[in-house]
Amino acid sequence: MEGEEGVQQPQLVLANNLFLLSQNDVDDIEKVRLRDEVFNFIVANDMAPLYETLVGNKVLDLDQKTLDLMRSKNDDELKKLEEKIADAEENLGESEVREAHLAKSLFYIRIGDKEKALEQLKITEGKTVAVGQKMDLVFYTLQIGFFHMDFDLISKSIDKAKNLFEEGGDWERKNRLKVYEGLYCMSTRNFKKAADLFLDSISTFTTYELFPYDTFIFYTGLTSIISLDRVSLKQKVVDAPEILTVIGKIPYLSDFLNSLYDCQYKSFFTAFAGLTQHIKLDRYLHPHFRYYMREIRTVVYSQFLESYKSVTIEAMAKAFGVTVDFIDLELSRFIAAGKLHCKIDKVAGVLETNRPDAKNALYQSTIKQGDFLLNRIQKLSRVIDL
Repeated sequence: MEGEEGVQQPQLVLANNLFLLSQNDVDDIEKVRLRDEVFNFIVANDMAPLYETLVGNKVLDLDQKTLDLMRSKNDDELKKLEEKIADAEENLGESEVREAHLAKSLFYIRIGDKEKALEQLKITEGKTVAVGQKMDLVFYTLQIGFFHMDFDLISKSIDKAKNLFEEGGDWERKNRLKVYEGLYCMSTRNFKKAADLFLDSISTFTTYELFPYDTFIFYTGLTSIISLDRVSLKQKVVDAPEILTVIGKIPYLSDFLNSLYDCQYKSFFTAFAGLTQHIKLDRYLHPHFRYYMREIRTVVYSQFLESYKSVTIEAMAKAFGVTVDFIDLELSRFIAAGKLHCKIDKVAGVLETNRPDAKNALYQSTIKQGDFLLNRIQKLSRVIDL
């Protein structure tokens, strides 16, 4: 399961193919190719437990002869692994015993038996002393969690990894954990924390088992653009050397970032339209597609309106390359939801911004909290006097 440099973990490639098979936006011809690819991978790795699950979910058709053959191979390999464990316990040392149990864990992971894999990883952990090796077992557990999108398992494993790091641990594993946690945050709609963790990991990225570096930069750009202010975006993303070296390989991403920073809103919407299909067909971002679409539009509309005390709806529509009716409908929704601080004068065809005064809001908050504190002190003084 450990990723070689530049190579994604094969089971996670399989998970992505299974996700694409469930999407209506993928055409039928592509689904036929994906289904063949999934079946061939399952047969090549003798993944009988996963095959049974997929047949039960009507993802694949049942081939009883193939299933029986895979089960037979699984039984033979499991028997050899158990013999190896017994031999290690009788004739060899603790290190060899641990390695034998680890091999059994990796076998269950390879064939896609989630429950037995997790159970065997716990047994292997009991035979493990070194903190670094325990961390590697947590990474295996995290990869199982991401394969099945089991966020409870992922969350508990991340907490466990952080507790292990308090006992020690090297920087390479700590940096890898940041990417795992960032992917978890992005998958659970915590884009701000995901962006911070991804940006911290740009120069130390080695987590190729999760996804290629290009995909990592794609996630970093998408999460940063709705999380950072304009100055930070320029410094940490737009001008970052690590991002500049690969951003050209990712369709539309360069235009997406640069046109927003350069206030080229028509180009931004064009690039955004090109990215939407990529976002929709990403298994981690797909559940948050509509939310992300709303957030990015909030960012770009807010940036445009910040430059004006008032502006005509026609001028804004022209800047974005859309119709007046579209902008009117869009802004009315965001204003009603409290996302934009402006109002529409439909008669005059003008947008008037009413940006909140941050200093005044802070002053009002201080007064309110001060009054609350004084009331508490007065109540306490009465009790003391009694």
